[in-house]
Formats: sequence, structure tokens, C-alpha cells
Amino acid sequence: MYARRDVLRAGATLGLLAASPWLRAESRSGLLTRKVPSTGEALPVIGAGTSGSFEVEAGSADYQQLKAVLKAFFEGGGKVIDTSPNYGGADRILGQLLEEGGWHRQCFIATKIAADSRADAEAQWAGTLKSLRTDKVDLLQIHNLRDWKTQLPYARQLKQQGKTRYVGITHYLNSGHDEVASIVRSEPLDFIQINYSVNAPNAAEELLPLCQDKGVAVLINRAFDDGRLFAKVKGQPLPAWAAEAGVSSWAQIFLKFAFSHPAVTTVIPATGRPDRQLDQLKAGHEPLFTPAQQKALIEQFA
Repeated sequence: MYARRDVLRAGATLGLLAASPWLRAESRSGLLTRKVPSTGEALPVIGAGTSGSFEVEAGSADYQQLKAVLKAFFEGGGKVIDTSPNYGGADRILGQLLEEGGWHRQCFIATKIAADSRADAEAQWAGTLKSLRTDKVDLLQIHNLRDWKTQLPYARQLKQQGKTRYVGITHYLNSGHDEVASIVRSEPLDFIQINYSVNAPNAAEELLPLCQDKGVAVLINRAFDDGRLFAKVKGQPLPAWAAEAGVSSWAQIFLKFAFSHPAVTTVIPATGRPDRQLDQLKAGHEPLFTPAQQKALIEQFA
């Protein structure tokens, strides 16, 4: 739970972050895009995660459903998909689906190093390329800062070799924000990935503005708080201003809240259902939430 002073501070911070013109670029699909500061590459604000949802058996009914999910994702203008070698085989399933669907060229693949030594990381990386059925990825992240002082230099070597275009770090808890911020200040990074949601808006106080200042792109995980937010709003009507803000479901509200912060590049919700994928993509359009709407959501879920 957040103290009232924390809610007010977060609301005041959001009020200072008026959207700039560069936030309003759109892809051909109509999805809003954000530029990666280090290159200017435009990425859609709605991406996808694979934790949990892609941990299925190849050829199963769930697998066939994921094929429909990815078809909807790419046809709807999606591009960024985040995975990891320790997501229960999700990267292997993703690689097979991308190959079968002919979607490798459309996909911005973000994966991770999750290892405790250089030797383990090298072996893991070889397995990652095999699982994803590719010879390179777009973004390589150090998973939850695990052995980052060893793994970040290794990721940079892979970038120099053309095996990844971008390098970054990840965390998923508020307790990791201070260390993430320290690394952002001291190390050159292309991306970070962190948690940010209506019930965990702490990142807006320091970390997200810091990424703006340092020119670091931001992926957002846990925008649904691992699904717990849906339990909190079960049976509740949408805010009175929802239609005016261009949203028609709680999922869209939670996603649009996240990317309405100007530092956020892409939000990566996971789903194994085509209908939910289509609903999530609907969030990625104008208008952004106003500071007052963002503050109202923070107060509602404090």
C-alpha cells in the first residue's frame, strides 16, 4: 500500500511530464510508436511477453492457439516480443512459431542472459540461438541483474560481434529500482526493463525520468501485476472518462497507463488467448491518458 504522500508525489511527477510531439508518431497499423533513443528506431507501444503463456507443448491445442495469438499480434502492428531461456521452454516455442509463421523478419526479439558465470552464459547463449531459430537477436538483457558485472560486458561483446543490436538490464520488483538506477547512471545501456503499473507507480518518481535524461529505452513488465489487477476490478465499471480516453476494457486502461509516461517505449503483456491479444492492441492508440487521469488511477489502486 502507498502512503498518501507517495500518491501525491507520483501524481505531481506525472503532471510535470506533459507528452512531447515525438510521443505521437504512429505505425502504419495505427499503433503509437516510440523511438529508441540510442538509434531512433521506432517501436510500437504494445509488445508481448512469453512468461507463462508460451510455456506449452509444441503441437498442442494451446500451441495452435498461440499461433492465432501471434497472427493477431503481427497483423495488428505488434513487433516486440520478450522472452528468456529460463521461461520453461517459452523461447523454444516462440522460435518454432516464428519460423512456422514466417514472422522472424517482423519480430523484434528481446531475450535475456540468466546465468551465474561467463561459461554458463556462453553455453546458454548458444542454446538461445538454437531455441529461437536465429543467428542474432534485437535486444539482449541481463535478467534481473543476475551476475550483471560479468554478463553485461559479455552482452556488449556479442553486440560488437553483431549478435544483438541492443543491450540492457531487467528487474521486476520495486526493490530493484535503486540498483537499476545506479547502473543506468554508471553504465551505457540501450534499454532497461522494469515493472510499472497503476498499483506500483514508483518508477515514475526517479527511474523513468532518469532514463529520459540518459537516453535509455524502457520496456514495462507486470502492467497487470501478474493478473492480480483484474481480480481487484472484477465487476467494477470502467471510469466515467474511459470512452473519452479511448479505452473500453480494464486491460486497455492498465496498458495505456504504463505507456502514457513519456519515458516508456513498449509495454509487454503476456497472453495465450487471441481475443485478449486483440483487446490489448486496442490500447495502443491515441489519446494518451492525461496527468489527471493517471493520478486518478494511482489513487484508486493505492
